[in-house]
Amino acid sequence: MSDTLHYDVAIAGGGLVGASAALALARRGLRVGLFERRYCGAQASGVNYGGVRVQGRPVEQMPLAMRARRIWDRLPELIGIDGEFTVSGHLRLARSEADIAALEAWADMARGHGLQAQLISGATFRQRYPWLGAAAIGGSLCATDGHANPRLVSPAFARAARAAGADVREQTALTAIHHDGTRFQLRAGDTRISADWLINSAGAWANTVAGYFGETAPMKPIYPNMWVTEPLPHFITHNLGVVGGGIYARQVARGNCVIGGGRGHGDGEYGQPSTETTRAVMRDACALLPPLREALLIRTWSGVEGETPDSNPIIGASRTVPRLLHAFGFSGGGFLLAPGVGEILADLVLEGATATPLDAFSINRFAAVAAPSVA
Repeated sequence: MSDTLHYDVAIAGGGLVGASAALALARRGLRVGLFERRYCGAQASGVNYGGVRVQGRPVEQMPLAMRARRIWDRLPELIGIDGEFTVSGHLRLARSEADIAALEAWADMARGHGLQAQLISGATFRQRYPWLGAAAIGGSLCATDGHANPRLVSPAFARAARAAGADVREQTALTAIHHDGTRFQLRAGDTRISADWLINSAGAWANTVAGYFGETAPMKPIYPNMWVTEPLPHFITHNLGVVGGGIYARQVARGNCVIGGGRGHGDGEYGQPSTETTRAVMRDACALLPPLREALLIRTWSGVEGETPDSNPIIGASRTVPRLLHAFGFSGGGFLLAPGVGEILADLVLEGATATPLDAFSINRFAAVAAPSVA
């Protein structure tokens, strides 16, 4: 057996959250070990829809979302590529008067966080968006939102972390995790590891890590359902969503339309798209986007994400072990947030606090709730 490797911070999970934390910590001079049992960015971080969206976030996520959004403008500096990040604006569509009222209420809240959303309806809406179907009666445009390619962005954060000095190990599962009263002790194959801090960013599998320390969260696996069309003439000018969720769509530079909605299915370890869900959501999507009616779908996919009962992530300190930080349960909305979460985790390690409010994301909110079994 090899000698023990020591890190200031060990990170379990090489998705976008773990990789961005590794990058932020390594850039600030810490010795970091990032361990991913498969490949970095290959799980939910790399197979999601790719929306970089502040619009529609609940009020408790707004400070974190605004912080994270600023990081996306610095991608070339941070990770060496732009990740196909496009500031397209996000248009959130209304299909009823109640939806219009919900958009107005959200815009009022967002102004308090320094974000402006433009409400559009009536003749102005129809004139500006003639390519939308009659099912959409209005919308809210957040001009600073956009979209990116998760298959490029997520692995790039891991590569940047390695270039900054982090020890990034793929196909390396952590086992025998415990705290000896002074440090965390772990194993990666035959390698013994010690660390002063442990970050649990293992996504849908984070309860396995938390369970070593007697705490879990009521999180279940979900399987977002997505598909992409053949290249079409450009007509979608924004990243699109709808009030209440269920449909989202964007068009990339090559002309392909990326569309999602509903859930696929899986076993907690792997996800698969659902043909029935795709057909049902595509009917609703065609009512909003008539040019899709004759489009060919060329690929469908899904992934595995962890969803909490309130759809808010778990970010912050363990309630059972000092220097254990959790960051998981992003409930399908973590792509925008992840780079900001990485910086916040670095704040907590180096400074013991962060300026971004985290109370709503504490694992303590589930202290009295029994967690279901999650693979």
